[in-house]
Amino acid sequence: MISSRSLLPSLLGVLLLSAAQPAAADSKSSDAKVDRAVHDSLQLGASTQSVIISVKPGYREVLRQALRQHGDVIKSEHPLIDAVAVELHSGDVYELANQPWVESVAADSFVYAKADQTNSEFESIQNVEQSGSSTTTLRNTLRATLGLPSVAGPGTPTGVTGIGVAIVDSGISPSDNFAGRITGFYDFTKNGQPTAPFDDYGHGTHIAGLIGSSGKLSNYEYQGIAPGVRLVGFKVLDHNGRGKTSDVIKAIEYIAANKDKLNVHIVNLSLGHPIYAPAKYDPLVQAVEKASAAGLIVVTSAGNFGAKQTTGDPGYTGITSPCNSPSAICVGSAMTKDTITRDDDVVAPYSSRGPAWFDGYAKPDVVAPGHNLASDTNVSSYLYNLLKANHTQAKNGLPMLKLSGTSMAAGVTSGVVAVMLQAHNQSLVGKQHKPLTPNLAKALLEYSAIPLAGADYLTQGAGEINARGAMELAATIDTDKRLGSWWLGIGNSGASLIGTQVYPWSRHVIWGDAVLTGNLVYVNNIVWGTGIVWGSVAGANIVWGTSVSVGAANIVWGTANVWATNIVWADRVIGQQDALGNILWGTISGQNIVWGTLDGQNIVWGTVVGQNIVWGTWDAQNIVWGTTYRGYNVVLGTNRDGEAILWKGSNDIVWGTTNGGLMSEPQGL
Repeated sequence: MISSRSLLPSLLGVLLLSAAQPAAADSKSSDAKVDRAVHDSLQLGASTQSVIISVKPGYREVLRQALRQHGDVIKSEHPLIDAVAVELHSGDVYELANQPWVESVAADSFVYAKADQTNSEFESIQNVEQSGSSTTTLRNTLRATLGLPSVAGPGTPTGVTGIGVAIVDSGISPSDNFAGRITGFYDFTKNGQPTAPFDDYGHGTHIAGLIGSSGKLSNYEYQGIAPGVRLVGFKVLDHNGRGKTSDVIKAIEYIAANKDKLNVHIVNLSLGHPIYAPAKYDPLVQAVEKASAAGLIVVTSAGNFGAKQTTGDPGYTGITSPCNSPSAICVGSAMTKDTITRDDDVVAPYSSRGPAWFDGYAKPDVVAPGHNLASDTNVSSYLYNLLKANHTQAKNGLPMLKLSGTSMAAGVTSGVVAVMLQAHNQSLVGKQHKPLTPNLAKALLEYSAIPLAGADYLTQGAGEINARGAMELAATIDTDKRLGSWWLGIGNSGASLIGTQVYPWSRHVIWGDAVLTGNLVYVNNIVWGTGIVWGSVAGANIVWGTSVSVGAANIVWGTANVWATNIVWADRVIGQQDALGNILWGTISGQNIVWGTLDGQNIVWGTVVGQNIVWGTWDAQNIVWGTTYRGYNVVLGTNRDGEAILWKGSNDIVWGTTNGGLMSEPQGL
């Protein structure tokens, strides 16, 4: 039973016993540490909260002891990110968040293969045009539109040289298409126990097929991008496609701790949840960052929130977690129209656009084919039986399932990364050389991508991935060259033959909020190591060289389409620009609040929950959560002059002062 008494005595007692000195609590910052999902749950009056509490290094034991003394139920521990998953009494949330050694209190929220149960990739695919009957045969152009032969032949990289991909999803149904290549399987819906591979939902099998199906069962009509790659399954989603954030983190922790034993190089995360907090307070993002720092290339799906549900209008800021992880490869979905040519390719309307909520990160990084893709299935799986209109078959009659979404695009990208790694590994025969780092792998994908006409950076990233170009680049880079030296072995044309047409590469890399162009991937720069977080301030201050130029600065704030188009979250309008350049915040009814102008100092990120506006500033320092004090929605946090804020009604913004951590009530309200 969970006690209702204050947690503070337990915290103080443990701190004294451990000889730790408790610092003064910071009431102004405590609310910022609690994510939006927990805030919402508290408002609904739930007695307990399923949360993940992250602490500063060295304080996990302090937290553990205090929670146990207080009777709170610890569900799991996460040493990779110094966190504990716990069923916490609601009254303890802010008391814990107020401790200076507590980094964040985040919901142990549900994750979905479709990113959100109310806006799924399956809603998108149910509207895909069918060709008469419920069982159709598609033209498979996936490999060819990536610049690969339709069937891998001699000399074509397939991932066969020991490249391993961890698929963190609903499982993998074994078949002859994966024979001998599922080298491990762990069920994290049951505490990570090793077991025989299975997939009762069907999503993970579809992803596995796109990544690495041999194509044997379809007579090689449907072959994955890396048909020789090794696959390791991590089941975190149940038979309904739902899982817990803490289970995904446990799987990532296991992969990071055992990557050499598992021989895993790539982690595919075609799942997620809405962004509830800045990246630094999001446990799932932090786990991805730690995995990237360990040398794992993490590929994530952007989410399917690119269009407003009610009208289909395009909207920005729909990126889901953990695609807002700076170091991950965040992938949106492209529609190829089942043709090889890139001339008719467009970004899928449902594909989430950037920037990432709260932090304003420029995402996605790239887009990849993800629409109407047929792949391996288990005819007894939940999805196959649910989505009868999405049944298809190979020419030889093999049952398959066609799905659309950024999940599929992420799977395709993981396959491309696998063949890119092999191309690099085989480039210097008989010589062991340094592997491609996560930062370099992302840079090569971006640099060799093919831009789509009419799509901005926050919609397509650097462009649509190009396996042929990525392999060419990777094969000619000698990562043993010393820092600062030219490491490109031979030159390239900066273009790739796709079908019968040559397409120029983007030849740029999106770093932070700027687009860099020039020879940046041809030179061994410190940013391609493992010590730099992608787009970080430290990386931005690094000298790139005289041949590298900024092609477009300030993507997030400088892209007119972002502010000319509504930023859509659920059924609210957020971030519409008026004629004077001001940002309007508020509801779709037109009761908007003008907040600042289009510069990085005044942009406020947030969403609307019920009648409350959930705010967060451009730098994630001040998070404003529509909680109430004497009937007003209180802004917990200050502006740069130390003034606090009160919100009342739909048009009143009141600047006040703080008094002992509480907002003083202004006169006249």
